[in-house]
This record gives sequence, structure tokens and C-alpha cells, in this order.
Amino acid sequence: MLRLLHTADWHLGRRFPSFPEEAQKKLSRARMEVVGRILDAARRNRVHAVLCAGDLFDDPAPAPDFWEGLAKAFHDHPTPEAPVFLVPGNHDPLTAESVWSAGHPFRGRLPAWVHVVDRDDFVFDLSPDAVLYARPCRSKAGENDLAMALPAREPGDARLRIGCVHGSTFDLPGYQTNFPIRREAGVLRGLDYLAIGDVHSFRDVTAREPVPTVYPGTPEPLSFEDSGAGKVALVALFRHGSRPRVEEEPVAFWRWLDVRCRSMNELRGLLTTPDLERHVVRLHLDLTVSLAEESELERIVRDLEGTDATHGRAGILVVDRAKLRIEAGSVDAFPDDLPPVLQDTVARLDRIRTQAVDEAEREKANRALAHLYKLVQRGDELIGGGAK
Repeated sequence: MLRLLHTADWHLGRRFPSFPEEAQKKLSRARMEVVGRILDAARRNRVHAVLCAGDLFDDPAPAPDFWEGLAKAFHDHPTPEAPVFLVPGNHDPLTAESVWSAGHPFRGRLPAWVHVVDRDDFVFDLSPDAVLYARPCRSKAGENDLAMALPAREPGDARLRIGCVHGSTFDLPGYQTNFPIRREAGVLRGLDYLAIGDVHSFRDVTAREPVPTVYPGTPEPLSFEDSGAGKVALVALFRHGSRPRVEEEPVAFWRWLDVRCRSMNELRGLLTTPDLERHVVRLHLDLTVSLAEESELERIVRDLEGTDATHGRAGILVVDRAKLRIEAGSVDAFPDDLPPVLQDTVARLDRIRTQAVDEAEREKANRALAHLYKLVQRGDELIGGGAK
């Protein structure tokens, strides 16, 4: 039996500008840290080779922190019994100036058991009975089917034949193909397994065909849309003509959770999510609350995201308040014995909230009322002793 670990789409160097600065660093570092877990999984499963099918960097000329970090990861997690094969993808194509070029310092830092696919005719004998064929992307976009460019099986060749390229199959509606791969390419080339990269979710696009053509997906999700990400493929090949066994193995640290809370109970329930500290949470507040509930809501949000003095319950939190509304009539929650100046302020803000034509003005009045209510709840210490 030949055992392989198949991975792709690491996108080392990816930035996350829609997140706060500290969250950006966490997400960027996670993309490097998962490489160690991938190599640990390779050693733990005693694989004979690790296939990395493209887009390992987010662009062809990543910052030194990333290519130096990857070289260090290989040295820190040696798997000399399992050669590692790095295939340039369309995000990080093989060019004269890229990180994959023979003269780049990254190449000189790689251990001898890490092989860069830098030839169109790349062939490597994994064993006397198994051979790997691979082909790099040489540009960011292309119309060539790199899988169909692999050598066909010769008559009498009974070896296990594995292909590894980067590109898009035709089976995703609306998906723009780049370096298109025919669904039947594995069969037409006489392969036993076709390792590909590009789509970020784990998928066997030929589940009913004799030759698996598999996307392992990105090992750390890149967005809330990356459902099925966070895994590698473990492949067991037995003999030519027998369909290999393909299994998923989780390797991600972060889980991305896009949640919409339409009631306070749903928001309270979010706090009970297991391993919440390992979640990137996008929280949509789509509910109407009273002033009293709004205070509780803000306490929960503060608990989730943390403060300068405390860690948040959620690993990373992004809050969407576009559909958060203050309940009409909730000004009745204010005490009757407010000082006259505060009574006048509350009344004026309530008129703006209910009568203003401009939605932005109404929202400002809502927020001002909510803030004033919090101050009132804190009592004499914050407002001078007269608004208990």
C-alpha cells in the first residue's frame, strides 16, 4: 500500500484587511502554523509522500517572513522518509522572479527531501512500483489543461501513477475556470490518483469515477464562505485498477462562524458554543431590544470580544449592528425621578428617534438614549448623585 498526504492552497502571506490589526496577525500566523500540523499528520500517518498542489504562497514574491518561515517549518518538522513536493499554482506561479526560481534564496534553505516542481516534465519515482508526475503553473491565468499535459500510461505499465497539478474542474456552477482540468483527465492519462488544488473546500469531484480527482481544500479557512475547509486528504493506493481510499483529516486551528442572532436568547446561546476561543465569529445583530436588554447585549458583546484587561470568549469577533434596533417606547425604562435636565434630554432624543425623517439621525438618537440609560444605571457615582 502507498500512503500519501495531499494538501494545497496554504496561501502563506495572505492579508486580512477587513479585520482589526491584532486579528489580522492571528489569522496570518495561523496559515504558517498549520504547516507544522500538516507535517505532523504526515509523520503520524506514516505516509510515503506529501503532495502540495499549488497556491502555497498568496503571491509569487512573498515577504521574507513567509518564505523563511516555511523553510524553518520544514527544518523543524523533518520527515525525511516522506519526500515533500511543492507545486507552483496560479497565485504563486513559477517565473524567473518568483520564490520558486532556482536563484531565489528560499530554494537554498530547503532540506534535500523537499522538492520544487520547476519543470514541465517533472517525474519522481516514489517506489519501484509508484511514480509521481507533476507540472507547475507558469502564470497567474491560463487556458491549458495541465493534467492532460501529463504523460499517458504506456502499454504494460502496471505501476501506480499519481498526478499533481493546480487548476479548476468544470463541475462548479458559475465558477470561473483557470487552468481548466477535464473531469476525466485522470482516466485519460492512465492515473490512479489526481491531486489538484484551487478550490478551498474538500471535494472529490469524481466520487463515482475509478480515479479520484480531489481538492483537499485550504488547511486554514480564508473566509466565512470556506465551508469544508481546514483539512488534508489522506490517500491509500493499493494497486493499479483498484480505486484508492481517500479520507479527510482536520488540521485547522480556526473555525469560522457566521451567525445571525434574532433574539436575546440566541445571543445568550452563542456564549455556550464549544471551543469558542478557536472561532472567528461574524455576529449579525438582527433584533429589536429594549434599553434594558441593550445594556445586557453590550455586556455580552464585551464578554465575547474582550477588553484591554480581559481576553474575549471568542477568538476573533466582528460585529454587524446594521439591523440592531431599540424598541419603541423603551424610554419608559428611565426612572420617573430623573433630574429635569435629563428628563428634557430623554424627551428630546425620543422625539428625534420617532419623528426624524433621516434614518441616520434616528439611529444616533437611539444610540444616545442607550448610552444615557447605561449612565443612569450606574447611578450616582457617574452622574453626580441625582439620577438613581
